Amino acid sequence: MTLDSLRTLVLEQVDRAAATLLDVSHSIHSHPELGFDEHHAHEVLTSALEAAGLDTERAAFDVPTAFRATAGTGDGPVIAVLLEYDALPGLGHACGHNVIASAGLGAGLAAAAVAEATGGRLLILGTPAEEGGGGKVVLAERGAFEGVQAAMMIHPADADLLSMHCLAMQPVVAHYEGLAAHAAAAPWQGRNALDAAVLGYMNVAALRQHIGTSDRVHGIFTMAGDKANIVPDRAESTWYVRSPTLASLAPLKERVQACLEAGASATGCRCHITWRDGPEAYFDMRDNLAMLGSFAEHAHSVGRPLQDPKAGYQVTGSTDMGNVSYLVPSIHPMLQVAPRGVPIHSRDFARFAGGDEGDRAVIDGAKIMALTVLDLWANAALIEAATTEFQGVSR
Repeated sequence: MTLDSLRTLVLEQVDRAAATLLDVSHSIHSHPELGFDEHHAHEVLTSALEAAGLDTERAAFDVPTAFRATAGTGDGPVIAVLLEYDALPGLGHACGHNVIASAGLGAGLAAAAVAEATGGRLLILGTPAEEGGGGKVVLAERGAFEGVQAAMMIHPADADLLSMHCLAMQPVVAHYEGLAAHAAAAPWQGRNALDAAVLGYMNVAALRQHIGTSDRVHGIFTMAGDKANIVPDRAESTWYVRSPTLASLAPLKERVQACLEAGASATGCRCHITWRDGPEAYFDMRDNLAMLGSFAEHAHSVGRPLQDPKAGYQVTGSTDMGNVSYLVPSIHPMLQVAPRGVPIHSRDFARFAGGDEGDRAVIDGAKIMALTVLDLWANAALIEAATTEFQGVSR
């Protein structure tokens, strides 16, 4: 078959599966589940893959809500399409992971239909707990990306963008210990751990005036005392510290830690700082330009010309897809599902992700990704360029 005929077949496959893809998207959207607890989404997605005849492994890599499906028996490149499907506490699918999952499902089904004809091999990988759980990091540690030569996914936004402005991120917990006392009878006998936490918070607030424009530090109090008439002897705050790269993140972490510890010094309390690493520490995203060129071409062909965020509008965040991009050539472009100015992680965005524009992104995303997978299989120069670029950046 010619490349044009294969592309036509891919598009037809997505159109044929459209009703199923939208049913899956709506089902996941109406059953929001938190990270590593996405049992409904896992069932819906794996059932769809099995119904299409794909070799599917549930609870892959000993992660109950992860899965993998494969297609193709040739010796061509192994291309991974990644699906996310966890939701946010209290907000549901305000990051549109129902769209990511269903678009990835559609891309996988369509690409699987041409895998044998191209000699390519396909991996459809269900990755739980992107919202702070680092599901992809867990899967990577267990060998999920061994032998993979390229990986991709799409993410919903309020614009069609070549990439997301992804920051390296590491959470930190500051635990303060003071001394309890009666807050009315003998407050001078106490050491107020909440005061320590509040002063630490204020120190970080002052620090924000003097950090890079792309740096981000934001936190919440997770423990603040038990009763108003007791001087709190325990308090705790949790923070996300973000910077454009792992290299620039390191000195920012030192400054944030100094701010948090100073609150304890000022109040006579003790402070224990815990930087969460492993699955909870996200790397910056290294978008592969060779792969993005193919994706952008096909996005334009379905009526979604992509903007370059470096030239204007951008969406900022962090993702464990960044960690994947340090392992294999990867892309993380964004497709519009909401009007400009509606931010991700908002109730309005959740509504749009389950509506008509979310549906359109499912179908368009499936087509664009499937066509990009086809290019990587059919064009040896493209996969070579992607690999060469990745190796150059990784040095």
